[in-house]
Amino acid sequence: MPDVEMKGTDTKAKDDAKKDEKEVEETPKHITLTPSAEIKANIALIERAVSTLEPRFTHRVLRTLTALRKRIDASVLRTAIEQVYTKDVPEKNILLSWVPEGTSTEHEMDVDSTNGTNDPAAPVTPVPVPEGEIYLRLLILHFLLTSPSTYQKALELAAETVQKMQSLNRRSMDPIAAKIWFAVERAYELGGELADARPLFLAAQRTASLRHDDETQASLINRLLRNYVHYNLYDQADKLVSKTTFPESASSPQFARYHYYLGRIKAVQLNYSEAHTNLQQAIRRAAQPKTAPGFYQAVHKIFIVVELLMGEIPERSLFRHPVLEKALVAYFDIVKAVRTGSLSQFQTTLSKHSAQFEADKTYTLIVRLRQNVIKTGIRRLSLSYSRISLRDICLKLHLDSEEDAEYIVGKAIRDGVIEGRVVHEKGWMECTSQKDGYGPEVSDAFARRIGFCLQLHNESIKAMRYPLNAHRKELAAAEGAREREKELAKEIQGGELDDDSMGGPDGF
Repeated sequence: MPDVEMKGTDTKAKDDAKKDEKEVEETPKHITLTPSAEIKANIALIERAVSTLEPRFTHRVLRTLTALRKRIDASVLRTAIEQVYTKDVPEKNILLSWVPEGTSTEHEMDVDSTNGTNDPAAPVTPVPVPEGEIYLRLLILHFLLTSPSTYQKALELAAETVQKMQSLNRRSMDPIAAKIWFAVERAYELGGELADARPLFLAAQRTASLRHDDETQASLINRLLRNYVHYNLYDQADKLVSKTTFPESASSPQFARYHYYLGRIKAVQLNYSEAHTNLQQAIRRAAQPKTAPGFYQAVHKIFIVVELLMGEIPERSLFRHPVLEKALVAYFDIVKAVRTGSLSQFQTTLSKHSAQFEADKTYTLIVRLRQNVIKTGIRRLSLSYSRISLRDICLKLHLDSEEDAEYIVGKAIRDGVIEGRVVHEKGWMECTSQKDGYGPEVSDAFARRIGFCLQLHNESIKAMRYPLNAHRKELAAAEGAREREKELAKEIQGGELDDDSMGGPDGF
């Protein structure tokens, strides 16, 4: 009994200890840091990554960048810089000079309440490592890009940050550098000087490839592809893709952007099958629709056009997606025009939404759909009429002249879109009757399929393997059984076995 009581007390003590540990682990999850405190904690993690040579801490900081940059303002940045730089150093004054003057907000008051000796994220050194300074520059750059009045200032900060980052030349700064290049490209784009950034990106890409910096290399390849596509330099973009190798260790967002740009390039080059494959990969690798709705909409716009150019009709459920429903209204009208084969409806929709198509850079691809609309209309006419004049075809499809109708019908017959012939003397098109599901061609197709199945069966039988000498074991077992039967029969004939020894008259 005493042993049992001791076990009970031990188990109770262990359970209480486990509960206390769970409470300790669960309590930090409910703490919500203010933006300034979060920046301060991120600087501490970056210093830890540099001191321990563990880049995973830097990656943890960068994963919070998207949510953090939406919560910062001038006062938050000033407070964070004051807390990180406890001494008056030149770096502190330079960073404060880039931040506009801001009024005190609730964030500052919240930060004051969190400051103290109990803050686990407080930096140990009064001056952070250079990676911390570059991270603060990244946050300031994103803040300056939120207002058109500070675009020029952001452009100057971007140029200065690139020079400082290249002069430091630290490998522990590579994850942050990949994010810096994205902000630099955004600054040049919003400042209207995106073409001037191309030599800078090319030089940085060569340097990153020589240093085997996969993250920066993937980011710069996407920056260059975006630059080329923005100015419609598709030949140069294709040469860049052929001369470079995209790093396999790149993150999924970088892969999604890379496949998106590849899809656009292949679509312009009339390689619709590869474009469709790359755009599918971009959709699969992209973030959740609510996380990155802009990229999700851009990929689906070009994806729908490529599917139409391939002769396929997108699913209707795609246009009912909550993120895509409003953005794809114009493309839904184009799909309806292509599906019905109405050239007038197609031209009306194209002129109505031409501004949006030009903004999306899909106007030139949608113009190519005119031939698909005409082919669909001719196919519908061939199913409805056994004989129709070229004049009627010209009126129904809204073509310019009968010569155009004759050329288009002849090309459709040659491509196998319809079955028929053009009677030039009488000026009409005769459509042959549609074939039924029976006939010599169908029987030949079934014969080929049956022959293929039989050949596959015979090859499978020949390819099967059997264990060696397995039949000899079966023969030996059969011979032993026959010998035992012979001995049993001899004993019965000699009267050596009676009914009792056999187990009764019924054998039981």
